[in-house]
Order: sequence, then structure tokens, then C-alpha cells
Amino acid sequence: MEFLCKEHNSETNFVLAVCDQGLCGKTFTEGNLELKVGEFFFKGEEISEAELRKRLHEFENINIIGNESVKIAIEEKLATEENVVEIAGVKHVQIFKI
Repeated sequence: MEFLCKEHNSETNFVLAVCDQGLCGKTFTEGNLELKVGEFFFKGEEISEAELRKRLHEFENINIIGNESVKIAIEEKLATEENVVEIAGVKHVQIFKI
């Protein structure tokens, strides 16, 4: 499986945005909750699972959407199931390393 990955850099913040390929540009709704996988934020380069595993350890602020990419973050011990939000069957987690 391939993933989309985009780096956002400013003077004070570096964010890695990751989503499962195929989710970019979609919106998921469940009750009053809405999860937008915006192209501006998430549409970046296509990367492999091995590359994703490497990049997850290079950033302190990571925004992840998608069941497969969230699973990898958990496997890499960067998140736990308790940190995950699921909306309309799509998992989302934000990671802030302190």
C-alpha cells in the first residue's frame, strides 16, 4: 500500500501530514463529527510503508488519517489505540512528541 505524505514547515512548527492513499479529498461524517482529508494539507508525495515508518520518527507533530497509516503509527509505538478517533470507520490520530 502507498501513502500520501506532506511536510508543512514554518519558523516555529514542523508538521507531517499522512493519509492512506485514496482518502485524500474525501470527507467522512458520523453524527455531528466531520473528518476532512483536505488536499491542501495531505496531498503530497506518494511513499511506501518502509518510508512512512522512517518519516514518522523524524517529526514531533504528526497528523494521520487512515486505518493503515494509523496502524503503522501504533506498531511504531508512537500512538496507542486509546489515542485514536474513528469517524465513519476511518481512523485518525494526532501525535505531539514532547
